Amino acid sequence: MAAPEEPLRRRKVGSAGPGPGSPPGPGRDPAGCPARLGAGTFWLTRIVLLRALAFVYFVAFLVAFHQNKQLIGDRGLLPCRLYLRSVQQHFRGGAGWDAVSYAPTLLWLLDWSHMDSNLDAIALLGLGVSSFILVTGCANMVLMAALWVLYMSLVNVGQVWYSFGWESQLLETGFLGIFLCPLWTLSRLPRGTPTSQIVVWGFRWLIFRIMLGAGLIKIRGDQCWRDLTCMDFHYETQPVPNPVAYFLHRSPWWVHRIETLGNHFLELVVPFFVFLGRRMCVLHGVLQILFQVVLIISGNLSFLNWLTIVPSIACFDDATLGFLFPSGPGGLKDQVLKMQKKEGQGVQPMPRYGCMVRQAVNLAMGVLVAWLSIPVVLNLLSPKQVMNSSFNPLRIVNTYGAFGSITKERTEVILQGTASPNASAPDAVWEDYEFKCKPGNLRRRPCLISPYHHRLDWLMWFAAFQTYEHNEWILHLAGKLLVNDAQTLSLLAFNPFAGRAPPRWVRGEHYRYKFSQPGGGHAADGKWWIRRRLGAYFPPLSLQDLKGYFKAREWPYTELE
Repeated sequence: MAAPEEPLRRRKVGSAGPGPGSPPGPGRDPAGCPARLGAGTFWLTRIVLLRALAFVYFVAFLVAFHQNKQLIGDRGLLPCRLYLRSVQQHFRGGAGWDAVSYAPTLLWLLDWSHMDSNLDAIALLGLGVSSFILVTGCANMVLMAALWVLYMSLVNVGQVWYSFGWESQLLETGFLGIFLCPLWTLSRLPRGTPTSQIVVWGFRWLIFRIMLGAGLIKIRGDQCWRDLTCMDFHYETQPVPNPVAYFLHRSPWWVHRIETLGNHFLELVVPFFVFLGRRMCVLHGVLQILFQVVLIISGNLSFLNWLTIVPSIACFDDATLGFLFPSGPGGLKDQVLKMQKKEGQGVQPMPRYGCMVRQAVNLAMGVLVAWLSIPVVLNLLSPKQVMNSSFNPLRIVNTYGAFGSITKERTEVILQGTASPNASAPDAVWEDYEFKCKPGNLRRRPCLISPYHHRLDWLMWFAAFQTYEHNEWILHLAGKLLVNDAQTLSLLAFNPFAGRAPPRWVRGEHYRYKFSQPGGGHAADGKWWIRRRLGAYFPPLSLQDLKGYFKAREWPYTELE
């Protein structure tokens, strides 16, 4: 009986795996467990970065496609054709170098008689390229440069509609993204072009400046940031609140103090973690991303917070981000592991001329960013710090900051129209226009749209604590409402004169808005807001009243006839 047991015993031993001296199989460590990625490489980081940046580009171009014609098109509220003409007149000539360098845009090269088509073409091309990168996770310098040029072409003619800090931030982030990629190759793991440490540190330098700039502008700005009371007001008075902000606004006072202290810690202390070694840099990335997620949940700040997450990703190397990728054989994670093993064994590809050129280009980019950072750093150190400004027309390196001052009361401009022939008649019935997202109807739930952005709604928030003389476009908007202009009305949520004759008069009313008390009488009546009239924002206007105003600004009056 002993003989049959021996071959069985041998089979069991043989199936137990390789002996102690045998090399581990691919993708496994000597103990037989799946091998872990080593630190210090950024192959997978590049894929995540590119996809995140492509997502933000996609949203930005989607907003442009849906809204640019109404805002800066042939019949827009501030036509970019007139803006480019004014730039030409300022420099006393055509599209010369001075004009082009002042407002770099592809539109100088296109036919201005079809500006709507030009704007749509730029937006659609940007949507197509960003979609490809988002889906595939791979790009080259040509595609990334195309996205950068296309979006810069819109920002530099967008006027007040594109005057926000996140536009410059996207251009700076997109500029760094160009140097993440190989020149021509479309591969998620271009073995001849490892992710440059210079580019990685470019992204880290960007997130450092964004957060520190935001923290310093607060400390130097509104007294409420030093008193720790700003969060008592922020949720209610931010540009476009969402439903979560409605409830956060009623948090206990001590919660708001903790929120403000936490904000100061994340913006003034945590940014320095990026320079304190790998573990602290990873902690920096985690904290900043969590902070941006909280901001996304608590307000509609366009794609700003989504965009701020992008450079934070550069705080993570392949070992940190490996959990995002499957571990199967032949997968991206497995391929990176094999490349790391070859590098650890001293197996290096022969240096090629193209690689040396690429290293020189990355070095030149680093020197350029360092040089352009000098005025930015001086601005950070200055007690008269300026936020959200650019020192060069290409917006390669910029200053950043947000909410340096907090409005303590929320005011809104409510546009109204009436069909009455006499605007001052006591029996005139004035009906409200509703915007896509900004507060208006007291019973309408605050919207939740981030990362999408309604540019007109955002500018209406600024207009509410200024005067209509500071915002000429609002009178152009009034003129469009007086003729039921379909293109402009597509930016609004509700037109009270839809399907009938347009109003004879349009006016702007100024109101103070406050959140209703959850569980209170107004909330029980279905009201999210309560409001009190402050007075007239601009008086009742008819088409005849606007004729001279339109002609003085070269806005086509015929479109109102």
